[in-house]
Formats: sequence, structure tokens, C-alpha cells
Amino acid sequence: MADPDADIIFKKNTVSKLLSSFFKEDKTRLSSDAVLLMAEILKVFVQEAAVRSQKQAESEDCDQVDIEHFEKILPQLLLDF
Repeated sequence: MADPDADIIFKKNTVSKLLSSFFKEDKTRLSSDAVLLMAEILKVFVQEAAVRSQKQAESEDCDQVDIEHFEKILPQLLLDF
């Protein structure tokens, strides 16, 4: 079982490439602070998705979180972010 205290980490380079792929002009640059902020937002999003999925599974008396639990919480999660 995974360690519940383990930190979620997104590599700075991965986040930077992901964000840069949406730029329309090649001249657009991304500051390192923006990359760090986006990585933090992604971390919070993933943690919140995991917690909400777990609560959904518990409310259905399931011992394991399945994709169906995630799919049920996803619309509200997206609205909250």
C-alpha cells in the first residue's frame, strides 16, 4: 500500500513542457515562478481528487477506489477548480 504521507511531486521540466505546448507563439516565455505555481496547483488538484474519490468509495461501502468513483466526483471537482 502507498505511503499516505508521501508527497506528490511534478517535475518542473514536465510542467514547463506541458504549459509551453499550449503557447501559440514561439516567442512566449514561461518564468520559473509560473512553473512552480502550476506544479503546486496540479499537486493540490491531484490530492483533492484522491480524497474525494476515497470519500465516494467509502459512501458506497467499497474497500477500494475504482475509476467509477473518480468519474462521479470529477464534474464537481472541475467546477471547484
